[in-house]
Amino acid sequence: MSVFDGFKFRRVYSPIHQLDPRVKFFYVLVMFVIAIMFNQLLPLILLFFIQLPFVFVAGVQREWVRSLRGALFFAIMIFLFNFVFQYFWTEYPLPPSPSLLEYSIAMTLRFIVLIESFSMFFLTTSPDHLGLALEQSHVPYEFCFAFTTAVRFVPVLAEEAQTIMDAQKARGLELERGNFIKKVKNYIPILIPLIVSAIRRSLELAEAMESRAWGATEKRTNLYVLRVKRGDYLLALISVLILIFAVYVWIFHREQIPLLTNFLAPLELTVTKIS
Repeated sequence: MSVFDGFKFRRVYSPIHQLDPRVKFFYVLVMFVIAIMFNQLLPLILLFFIQLPFVFVAGVQREWVRSLRGALFFAIMIFLFNFVFQYFWTEYPLPPSPSLLEYSIAMTLRFIVLIESFSMFFLTTSPDHLGLALEQSHVPYEFCFAFTTAVRFVPVLAEEAQTIMDAQKARGLELERGNFIKKVKNYIPILIPLIVSAIRRSLELAEAMESRAWGATEKRTNLYVLRVKRGDYLLALISVLILIFAVYVWIFHREQIPLLTNFLAPLELTVTKIS
């Protein structure tokens, strides 16, 4: 459940937290587009390290690392699927080689980069400011409310699931024993209380909305108004420059991007000669 820690807002005073959510979301979209554009390892490594200063400036390193650690299982699955499918089920199968290994690692790193960017966004963006940004972007309030409610409740349900798992383990439930089918059946005592709790929580939310006359007025007002500041313009400019540079490299120099195996080959020859 630690992967959901990367989507839970941490109220810390930092320059990244003070940025406009719309600008931060534009930055995340730029990272998403660039990660999808390239399937070579070197650009993805560079894209991974570009975002590290934002994480350290925001002061959310611990939660960010926990989210990456929680996504480790999915990263391993992506690596295995790419490695196996490229070897067996493609039209032109690749033999087991360093290039195939590098391609599989690149696809895994692409997933990690996406988790990294979206985790940084949700860790530094308040759900209230996120909903306000959507409203000021002329998104209907019903969609804004549904989205922000989902963002709020996903970490809450993750914590509740962990609490239920700990309680069931204390009662003698063994989740890790047996084959795959047995492990799936072991999680039924976890899912049923979690579903019941989620339904109960949704009913309480519906009653609270009705008691506050939700939807009675079409024209809503807000106490705060988001304004784009100097730091927001700077982040938007950096994002645009990174995107322009990435598009230029992808159009004109995509074929010239070297593989890491090209650098390792001379080292292997040198080691062989020395030995």
